[in-house]
Amino acid sequence: MIDNFNKVLQHRFGLIGESPAMKEAVDMLLQASPTDLTILITGDTGTGKEVFANAVHSLSNRKKFPFVSVNCGAIPETLLESELFGHEKGAFTGAQDQRKGFFEVANKGTIFLDEIGEMPYSTQVKLLRILESGEFSRLGSSVVHKVDVRVIAATNRNLEEEVRDGNFRQDLYFRLKNVFIYLPELRKHPDDIPLLIEYFSRNVCEKIGLKYDGSSSDAIEILTRQTWPGNIRELKNLVETMITLEKASYLTPEIVRKYVKPSLPPHVDFPVMDSNSLVRIPKQDQTGNGQFELGLIFRSILALQNEISDVKTMLRHTMSDIEQIKFSKNEIQYQKVEQIKSDEEYFENLENLKLEDMEKQLITEALRRYHNNRRQAASALGVSERTLYRKISDYEITE
Repeated sequence: MIDNFNKVLQHRFGLIGESPAMKEAVDMLLQASPTDLTILITGDTGTGKEVFANAVHSLSNRKKFPFVSVNCGAIPETLLESELFGHEKGAFTGAQDQRKGFFEVANKGTIFLDEIGEMPYSTQVKLLRILESGEFSRLGSSVVHKVDVRVIAATNRNLEEEVRDGNFRQDLYFRLKNVFIYLPELRKHPDDIPLLIEYFSRNVCEKIGLKYDGSSSDAIEILTRQTWPGNIRELKNLVETMITLEKASYLTPEIVRKYVKPSLPPHVDFPVMDSNSLVRIPKQDQTGNGQFELGLIFRSILALQNEISDVKTMLRHTMSDIEQIKFSKNEIQYQKVEQIKSDEEYFENLENLKLEDMEKQLITEALRRYHNNRRQAASALGVSERTLYRKISDYEITE
């Protein structure tokens, strides 16, 4: 009976996985679905957060009412409040008619707020109000409306860190976390990859009219060894591409090798900086394990910008006490010397540290690598799409 129910979950909702982590996530989903509790789903991009949200709605008592999915990171900050709560005619320039927001559209149903970590602080206040009382006001109106909506939120950010940094309201975080579901990265449960390959292969074969004959063990082994930075979504897209273009009802190692190399590059070649560089970029080792992480370098540069600013401030207060250390071949001698450069000359050199150029180079390379797909580039860099858009504009990067 349990096995049959699991098959229903797999085929109807795409909840594939026999690993302990996936079983735990599915068990939590089954417990929470019949309730009206708010759910927070976390996990990297591509781990299946929206799939789980759809399953929760379909297994709930609200399944006959609307399911509305909203990507908070894809809507500009200035428009997000209007999109969620609606607006009155004339509320802002271009508001020529009254418009219902997503919460009104989802009344009695479920609203899925993807990338909740991207929501502006001011909008979080209104979201908290609607979670507590179901009440809200359209933009440009003081009239209070009431809705009955279940909220499922998802994010690939660590909201606890966002709360500590002052970017996310603590009360909203605890309100969203009535039920918490964590979806692991695909590389952390590789035993589920053969099941996912079979599920995606059967679906695409049925869609294009092929009889699915399976996959060779060698082909599955090649796919299982990949790191899958794009997680389940990346695997799904690759399987669909291979079967569709090759008209392959049976996956062989030859087919897989044809598509794995360009689809899953093991590294990105960058020039290796010299010993005086601020950020050391290592060469890839000969074993193929030295994968270059754009996001790590990008975040290091941002951190260095702040650190250099702090160093400059400190030096302004201590410049008069700086001593020059001279090294001789036989012994180390310390002696005070006069400042070789004036403060102005010294700080002028500090200002010439071109971290912006390095940052611009990384963004340009990420866009090139992902064929100007800003969502994928932002994920690789470890920043939000909104931050990437702003950096592209600041540095006047042309695609």
